[in-house]
Amino acid sequence: MKRICFLVILTAALLSLQAQPMPRLDAGDTIAIVAPSSKVTPEEVAPAVKFLQTQGFNVIVPDDLYEESDGFAGTVSHRTDLLQRFLDRPGIKAILCARGGYGAVSLLDNLDFTQFRKCPKWICGFSDITALHSHLHVLGFPSLHCAMPVTIREENFDSEYNASMVKALRGDSLRYDFAPNRYNHHGIAVAPVVGGNLSLLYSLLESASSIDTDGKILFIEDVDENIYHIHRMLVALDRAGKLRNLKGLVVGSMRKIRFDDYFADKTVEEVILEVCGKYGYPICFDFPAGHGGKNLALPLGCQALLVVGSGGCSMIFGLTFE
Repeated sequence: MKRICFLVILTAALLSLQAQPMPRLDAGDTIAIVAPSSKVTPEEVAPAVKFLQTQGFNVIVPDDLYEESDGFAGTVSHRTDLLQRFLDRPGIKAILCARGGYGAVSLLDNLDFTQFRKCPKWICGFSDITALHSHLHVLGFPSLHCAMPVTIREENFDSEYNASMVKALRGDSLRYDFAPNRYNHHGIAVAPVVGGNLSLLYSLLESASSIDTDGKILFIEDVDENIYHIHRMLVALDRAGKLRNLKGLVVGSMRKIRFDDYFADKTVEEVILEVCGKYGYPICFDFPAGHGGKNLALPLGCQALLVVGSGGCSMIFGLTFE
């Protein structure tokens, strides 16, 4: 009886899934590579170009992609102009950011989305690219949290993580099943997924690019942080009202988190639950996305069904494309 009730709920939730229309990429469609953050080398980009070409896509690698200024991929003006060029250019179906690092936030106030609004395209990447994801969400457009050229290598061409990026761009439905965690809070939610790197979400608070999380499933991940930084950032998000009215919380990779005197006897999960556990929405840990090497594509801004149960967890995206 419980199994039947669960299937009824699951089916009803699936039927309710809707998403904003975005372009479907087919063989021959064009993806442009840009570098809005840290510097990147030709050797780091070449495998990704080869991979995308094997998937049937045309790839544009601009001659000025490899500029360098103080560790960035060129000055703020250069990086802004490069991204703007492809935001405006007709015929581009997706823009893939070469890497994260730092710097994308400096571009946000100088970008013009007038032409982009007329002909939206996927903006793709993760880590520092959360700044762009958040800004696009405020503007009302989905984007794709996924692998980037610096993480795509010939030895992982056939990984499920690269495949999930291609499936999302092609408009295929996505279903992810992953293992339970004993700290999970069980439940079901149907809502748009938003979020990305926790440090970036924290840095955007009180800015015009800070995402609206009410009624959403929030995804967070981070790398190379002290545990008290994780706690502090979550407390700040909570005090700003960003955690109170969620439909669900999905925690991805929390890699290289350093413990010291603070929370020395607790796990990362326990520290997160200390802030978020008081709310009644489902919470799941260990979703394979982020900096941990496992990075399933997440169409941010698109509706998803999240199921968190004792036997396992699922996230299902029912995408609609033009």
